[in-house]
Amino acid sequence: MVSKFPVIVGHEATGIVESIGEGVTTVQPGDKVIPLFLPQCRECNACRNPDGNLCIRSDITGRGVLADGTTRFTCKGKPVYHFMNTSTFTEYTVVDESSVAKIDDAAPPEKVCLIGCGFSTGYGAAVKTGKVKPGSTCVVFGLGGVGLSVIMGCKSAGASRIIGIDLNKDKFEKAMAVGATECISPKESTKPISEVLSEMTGNNVGYTFEVIGHLETMIDALASCHMNYGTSVVVGAPPSAKMLTYDPMLLFTGRTWKGCVFGGLKSRDDVPKLVIEFLAKKFDLDQLITHVLPFKKINEGFELLNSGQR
Repeated sequence: MVSKFPVIVGHEATGIVESIGEGVTTVQPGDKVIPLFLPQCRECNACRNPDGNLCIRSDITGRGVLADGTTRFTCKGKPVYHFMNTSTFTEYTVVDESSVAKIDDAAPPEKVCLIGCGFSTGYGAAVKTGKVKPGSTCVVFGLGGVGLSVIMGCKSAGASRIIGIDLNKDKFEKAMAVGATECISPKESTKPISEVLSEMTGNNVGYTFEVIGHLETMIDALASCHMNYGTSVVVGAPPSAKMLTYDPMLLFTGRTWKGCVFGGLKSRDDVPKLVIEFLAKKFDLDQLITHVLPFKKINEGFELLNSGQR
């Protein structure tokens, strides 16, 4: 995601409200909260539309400031910018009221922080954006944390067949544990992955999800869903300043190609509900946690992320 430098990054967290500014009414000091990289002002067109969620206050262009145009961080007298309205890699942060959701006090912070982005983005992509139907066949490209969350969403929606795809076979076991019915690696065949999937399913893939952020796999995912009634959802954040070229015939025959931010969910409304569902054991976030590191080892965490070992 685009950002101004210097910046305090991080966008998934759970915190406790330390103090509130004038006019804040929805949270108070002592509340357990999840900061929201996708705000919900409840007033703009996207917030007021039942199908919308990309609030006008979202900072996807990397302005790096709060709604009033200011940054609340400084270092040696110079401004340090905010990241995605949250900046969670810090002991204290300042967020707008529209960028925070109060959650149940019983929620374990080290787990429900994932509801701030990764889990919600994947789960919502299946149940809200893709609107997966019971009995359908789904294919998930990329079996990282968000990909596993897509699988959980497909399973929750009643999909009868969920195929996971990843170059790293080490990820297959966990994908199967959260609901995938089978997993394949594109390296196992010389045929295009869309042909492999068509043969596997009798040409009946209803939904595909690209959860990597690679331009090539976005097209592969589109080509892999049924040419007439298939839906393909772009979940992985695309690389900035890159353009996509594809054959328009892929869409002309009837496919639906959709994007989603935060799984199509309305952040302030849906995050507290997901926390309650987690506490009711509707889904298991433990499956998404592979390592627990102290903050001073944050660079090791990024190395694990980039090497695909998480």
